[in-house]
Amino acid sequence: MHEELIAQAQAWLTEDPDPDTRTELARLIDARDHTELAARFSGTLQFGTAGLRGELGAGPMRMNRSVVIRAAAGLAAYLKKQGHDNGLVVIGYDARHKSQDFAQDTAAVMTGAGLRAAVLPRPLPTPVLAFAIRHLGAVAGVEVTASHNPPRDNGYKVYLGDGSQIVPPADIDIAAEIAAVPSLTTVRRPTEGWDTLDDSVLDAYLARTDAVLSGGSPRTARTVYTAMHGVGKDVLLAAFARAGFPEPVLVAEQAEPDPEFPTVAFPNPEEPGAMDLAFATARAGETAPDLIIANDPDADRCAVAVQDGTDWRMLRGDEVGALLAAHLVRRGATGTFAESIVSSSLLGRIAEKAGLPHVETLTGFKWIARAEGLRFGYEEALGYCVDPDGVRDKDGITAALLITELASQLKEEGRTLLDLLDDLAVEHGLHATDQLSVRVEDLSLIAAAMRRLREQPPTELAGLPITRTDDLTKGTAELPPTDGLRYTLDGARVIVRPSGTEPKLKCYLEVVIPVGSHKDLPEARAKATALLESIKHDLSTAAGI
Repeated sequence: MHEELIAQAQAWLTEDPDPDTRTELARLIDARDHTELAARFSGTLQFGTAGLRGELGAGPMRMNRSVVIRAAAGLAAYLKKQGHDNGLVVIGYDARHKSQDFAQDTAAVMTGAGLRAAVLPRPLPTPVLAFAIRHLGAVAGVEVTASHNPPRDNGYKVYLGDGSQIVPPADIDIAAEIAAVPSLTTVRRPTEGWDTLDDSVLDAYLARTDAVLSGGSPRTARTVYTAMHGVGKDVLLAAFARAGFPEPVLVAEQAEPDPEFPTVAFPNPEEPGAMDLAFATARAGETAPDLIIANDPDADRCAVAVQDGTDWRMLRGDEVGALLAAHLVRRGATGTFAESIVSSSLLGRIAEKAGLPHVETLTGFKWIARAEGLRFGYEEALGYCVDPDGVRDKDGITAALLITELASQLKEEGRTLLDLLDDLAVEHGLHATDQLSVRVEDLSLIAAAMRRLREQPPTELAGLPITRTDDLTKGTAELPPTDGLRYTLDGARVIVRPSGTEPKLKCYLEVVIPVGSHKDLPEARAKATALLESIKHDLSTAAGI
């Protein structure tokens, strides 16, 4: 068994084009580190609807140039079978370790396969790539990013010509083409022949960002901004300057790209501690800012924090989604409002009252972006699509512009984002959401928790009877199958699912408390908090986590 493993690793080593991973793998082979080699060669990194994502390193179970070249060759073969023999593939990348290498390899493979390839000029936000696909009439796009994953990870996200991420069956068909690549020696990789784009695509994207704002709207809100060591800063500052907003105060320690993400445990605004430096910058400012804006490292997500009493707190993605929806309704927006099933039902209430279509989709913007007649889409994980004709994906730059316009408008009225949230709670009921998220080292623990919930389903949570249970693996009339469970309770809703991009079990909770007037809000919030905590406790017990 061990000799077979060593032989497998040596065969991989002979094809590996990257001196870094060659050195790493040769060291493991020389040390006969069977445990580590088994972890690298126990299968292959699976290509799915999130593309590829994983830890950097040598071997088929890691992200590396060999894996990326195979993925690119499979994508090229798929595109040619779809009739795109001379189609354009546009490629973007972030500032993580190896991102530029993976982008160049992809361009070389596409060129070698007879397709045309164009690479963005430098590390740029993912929404710029999503925009470029439609703007340039490309047949596909690739973004090299692991978004908000830990520093050791990287990923490979694939879009088709409509500018949205792949969904089944495209992912299955591409995976089959990847599996059919016999050897890297069969993949042509010329050293030239593709285009490196200039700033004209970025300029066109920035010109489009103006369209998300109302002509003549107030532009007075002051912001503190963090790029979370990612690629958002220059593009966001340019967009804010074009719009005429005050220049954001930067969180200096996190302003420049750094693939080590030295100031945060996880470069995700939702993670505990990630916003601490932004809060400190806001408190230290001579002129009090009106809000804090954060992007994740590839700037497709947008986090918002506001002053609440004497300190700052981050708004939940569901709160920002509701605020943006209310702002668009007030501006007279028409079209479909869409959200993922794990996001707050408040969006449906807002859309219904405005007489607008409302759609729930599976989790992920690959689904939200496909809602018919989409005008606004969001998911609770800080993703917002406010210009679907320009960027058919979440976009942390245009979302930041729109929430800052809303804050400016409210400021002119002597009000804040929190005041508008209070109004929405009185109008539609208090929709309080929370999440129980469990990160694991051993993925089998997630499968065991899902199995336990299916075999021994809870009948009540927090004393509220479960009135309906949907096993989402069977799909519904509106939704294709996915691994998840949905519990409907009297005045509450719970969804449990494994994360598609991280080793996490995620449980999404929502309670809805009727509110008679503004004076009833403190009591309603206290009740909601207690209910959510109780649901978390009971759900943890039921799942065995």
